[in-house]
Amino acid sequence: MAITLKGKQLFLRALEPEDLEFIHQIENDEELWELSTTLTPYSRFILKQYLKNIHRDIFEVKQLRLAICKNHTEEILGMIDLYDYDPKNNRAGIGIIIASNVERGRGYGAEALQLITTYSFTHLDMHQLYAHILEGNDRSIKLFKKMNFEQVGVLKDWKRIRGSYKNEFIFQLINTDVH
Repeated sequence: MAITLKGKQLFLRALEPEDLEFIHQIENDEELWELSTTLTPYSRFILKQYLKNIHRDIFEVKQLRLAICKNHTEEILGMIDLYDYDPKNNRAGIGIIIASNVERGRGYGAEALQLITTYSFTHLDMHQLYAHILEGNDRSIKLFKKMNFEQVGVLKDWKRIRGSYKNEFIFQLINTDVH
């Protein structure tokens, strides 16, 4: 079952084998590694294996990764993830990346975040979403605050980046419509 979620400017869709080069570019961009737990490059072979298994659902693999695409051109702009899905407590982490600096700041992140949040709360019956955002990632902090995520904590000296430690902020959005 393919998932497609459509907004005004963009849509979210399941990853396809044709997305291999885009994913390879994202996963091997060292500037983005500090935003995740990546420490080493990914080969195309490993990413092909990942794409072969991407059809498994969130209930089985505890993750859902979707491509963020422009409505009119179908150009892939980035990816949005639900990760560490916890069905017992109805929660998941959320992460987002818009690949090109040129495309950032145009509302794509906000729209993608709104689409995945609505999907999570209405279709997956989630109670909460959370995000871990590295200190200094001001664009992401601004985005999540704009989308009504509340900063609920700070993990002090959480990530070591280029020889020094940075704090990581925890943001949370509670679905008040689910009890």
